[in-house]
Amino acid sequence: MAGKAATVDSETLLSSMFTAEGKEDPYPALAELRRIAPVYYHEELDTYFLTRFADCQQVLSDPSCLTPDLTWCETELPDWRDHPAAVFFYSSLLRANGTDHVRLRRLVADRFSARRAAVLAERIEDTTAELLDRFADATRDGGAADFQELVGYPLPVAVVGDLIGVPRADQDRFHHYGQDASRLLEPVRTDEDWKRADEAVTALRGYFARLVALRRRRPADDLVSALLAVCETDDGRLGESELLDMLLLVFVAGFETTTSLLGLTVHALLSHPGQLALLREDPALVPNGVEESLRWDTPVRMTERIATRPLTVGGVAIPQGGNITTVLAAAGRDPARHPDPDAFDVLRPDIRVLSFSAGAHYCLGAALARVEGAAVVRQLLARFPRLAHARRPVRRDSVSLRAFTRLPLVTSG
Repeated sequence: MAGKAATVDSETLLSSMFTAEGKEDPYPALAELRRIAPVYYHEELDTYFLTRFADCQQVLSDPSCLTPDLTWCETELPDWRDHPAAVFFYSSLLRANGTDHVRLRRLVADRFSARRAAVLAERIEDTTAELLDRFADATRDGGAADFQELVGYPLPVAVVGDLIGVPRADQDRFHHYGQDASRLLEPVRTDEDWKRADEAVTALRGYFARLVALRRRRPADDLVSALLAVCETDDGRLGESELLDMLLLVFVAGFETTTSLLGLTVHALLSHPGQLALLREDPALVPNGVEESLRWDTPVRMTERIATRPLTVGGVAIPQGGNITTVLAAAGRDPARHPDPDAFDVLRPDIRVLSFSAGAHYCLGAALARVEGAAVVRQLLARFPRLAHARRPVRRDSVSLRAFTRLPLVTSG
């Protein structure tokens, strides 16, 4: 009887994540789910939900746990060929496995290394300053301005757009395409999700096809030209379709989650004035503050893996072929890894996050996102000592992603 009650409770807790209240604050339900069923099999969704840090890290780091790819699509998504978004998503670097993943990752890894991020730091600081000038102008009369619209979105777009070779004049058009393409990350997709994602991927592929054609005529010092050179060596390392999909993925992935990180970090700091004051007093703490934000309210709440062999996770046997959902939002607040996990503490030692995944699919843009986050926080604190929320922010309607669509702030609060 107790086992049955636990199952019912787990189902209720998990279902709450799909409600408006659960999307706003999923953490109490996730903490209770971790307590009563840290490895919970959901029969209808056919997946094992993991909510402990160690279990999530184990699966993400295990080379036998693969991302759902085109092989998975053949049995689980039989109409994938009818969706341009599925063709792109499940063959891209984000979802490819084995030798295909290694081959694709090597082509762009050097552009996103920690060393490269350090080289780009000065340009990031300059772009941040320019955007904060616009933010200052928008709030000069005491009114509110949307941080996401003026800073949170355009900074990551400018950084990754410049790296790829997307002209600044074209960059503003990509915001809704990124949000629509990201519907692919939802655990349950509606027909409308597929429609939006298909249209976004088709439009982005068309744009990058035109950009590639331009770079064939006029090469530049950018990722498009570098990948085009590889594509045209005709040694099988990169096909034309793969070239377009790589550019699409790098661009969308390069700004979507970083935009979320910036908004979540600013919101967390403004919601904890004591912690904000610590960073003002000692700006050297800012990188740790960004890391604490990633732990406390991570941009990507969950990600999937498929077990290619039988394995045991947290004492639970998972069969070969089992679907596994690592709930990164829960892992970050696991008290076994981070004591007093619900406290937002910029002085917290030894922070470990899974926000950028782990193992073979560790996020290429992690170093760049951290540099952008630190630049924004440092400059915001230095320039706007009275920065405050103007009104309640608006969260993005998503189960898998934590983000704000609007974050209204004032600089004279």
